[in-house]
Amino acid sequence: MGSRGTAVRWGLRLVALVYVFLLVAWPVALVVKHTFADGFTALDEAFSDANVRNALMLTAEVALWAVVINLVFGVTISILLVRYEFPGKRLLSALIDVPLSVSPVVVGLALLLVYNGRDGWFGPSVEGAGLQVIFNSPGMIMATCFVALPLVIREVVPTLTEVGDDQEQAARSLGSNARQTFLRITLPSIKWAVVYGVVLSLARSLGEFGAVKIVSGNFAGQTQTATLIVEQKYQNFEQSAAYATSFILAATSVLCIVVVSILRPKERH
Repeated sequence: MGSRGTAVRWGLRLVALVYVFLLVAWPVALVVKHTFADGFTALDEAFSDANVRNALMLTAEVALWAVVINLVFGVTISILLVRYEFPGKRLLSALIDVPLSVSPVVVGLALLLVYNGRDGWFGPSVEGAGLQVIFNSPGMIMATCFVALPLVIREVVPTLTEVGDDQEQAARSLGSNARQTFLRITLPSIKWAVVYGVVLSLARSLGEFGAVKIVSGNFAGQTQTATLIVEQKYQNFEQSAAYATSFILAATSVLCIVVVSILRPKERH
């Protein structure tokens, strides 16, 4: 029984390692290999390209705004779902998972139908007020927020459920208001779930492609994010710039996740 269990355990480990190697490690390793095939030449050429620099800056701006917005609304929705009972709670919980099941291209098209300035539901009114959503940064931020929102909520909700509300009730009984209770009791108990959700949201935001391509218009030097310029460079046979930009995106996402994974266990001790 013991030897059989050991064999099963090693068999499962082998299957998991082969699966991750073929789907993640090997493809990413090939991107790294092609990026540094001529040393740092590909990175130097990428950073010397004004369109690539602009795309990286725009990607950082969109991702930052999306993470901040998802942080605020993600934590708020998580507290609402865990701490309160209300009609439609299960429906709201189900709707939060919609971005995980709907194609980003569909999300982009839906935003285009609602907010385009020519015949969208709200587009003409919004543009009449001086704010262009589609083919501009606001639309790109909205699309990125949509696809990354569940990542914060699905990290925070289990932790909130696990810690319970005993300490929060004790704080309120001692006279703490809602703000004090959140900052001194709730937030410290969920901080690593929030951090991990933010990191996952950031990684997802940096790599968003389909929805952003629809709502941005993909105008070079104006509304072109890093993922869009990777596609353009690759199709234009500028593979070195495409590999270098891909490496920057992947390295940033992996670095964030690795740093949080290293720090998170230390906080628990």
